Amino acid sequence: MNTFALAVVLCLSVASSENVQANPIRKVVTMLQSMQKKVTAEGEKEAALFEKYMCYCKNGASDLGKSIGDANTKIPQVGSDIKEAEAKNAQLKEDLKQHQADRSAAKGAVAEATALRAKEAGEYAKEANEASANIAMLDGATKAIEKGMAGSFLQSGGASRLLRLVGENKDVDEDDRQMLKSFLQGSQSAEYAPSGGQITGILKTMHDEMSKSLAEATAAENAAIQAFDELVAAKTKEINALTHAIETKMTRTGELSVEIVQMKNDLGDTEEALIQDQAFLKDMEANCKTKADEWDVIVKTRRGVACPRRYNQGIE
Repeated sequence: MNTFALAVVLCLSVASSENVQANPIRKVVTMLQSMQKKVTAEGEKEAALFEKYMCYCKNGASDLGKSIGDANTKIPQVGSDIKEAEAKNAQLKEDLKQHQADRSAAKGAVAEATALRAKEAGEYAKEANEASANIAMLDGATKAIEKGMAGSFLQSGGASRLLRLVGENKDVDEDDRQMLKSFLQGSQSAEYAPSGGQITGILKTMHDEMSKSLAEATAAENAAIQAFDELVAAKTKEINALTHAIETKMTRTGELSVEIVQMKNDLGDTEEALIQDQAFLKDMEANCKTKADEWDVIVKTRRGVACPRRYNQGIE
């Protein structure tokens, strides 16, 4: 039997004993008063617990409401951040493809220019060596003829090489060519004195023209070397810049990929927490309402079963 039931029984007992003499029931009245104090104390304790529970309901609902509001604000923001990061990452990957293609093109240009430079250098070396040999041969022939050693020169291998050069050189005037051929082949009259004559003049002209052509070829070669060096320097700088950009963007796209995964995990956790908070808030509101309704019943019941003061007055 609970406290309230016992109090009711005692109240009824006291009421039915109004006609009984006071002294025999004094002990019962005292017990009843003690029970009333105990009931009152328990009621106050229950009231305090109820107030704490209602405070929990109020504060808990407020905290959950704030948590739910924060989550509702955070979820679309994180979703927007994810889309932005994914778009940026996609652009970085496109940039990387372009940088890699540009770097490959730059390396290809250097390789092509290097191959062309090697070919041109080989051609120049061959041309320069041949031109230098021919110039030296013309210089030697001119000096020999000027020194009156035409006969010994004509018997040398230099005369044969000079004859071949005269036949191959398209820049020599045809009349001069024929005159040189006749001289080198020894078909001129013995009275002809080559020293200071047309032969040395033609040879000197050929010497000057070949020297000029060699100088021009050398200048062109030097210009080609400079252009090649400038191209390689520019392409190397471009390659280095592209390599740095590739490394930087590869690092950034890796970081972004990790950030995207982390944001997606955060979004999933926040969405899950939101669902749990909403469910918990709903259950808490229902439980708090139930508790408040139960407390109303308890309060009304206590008021209904309280012993009338007139019983105590009559007994005393």
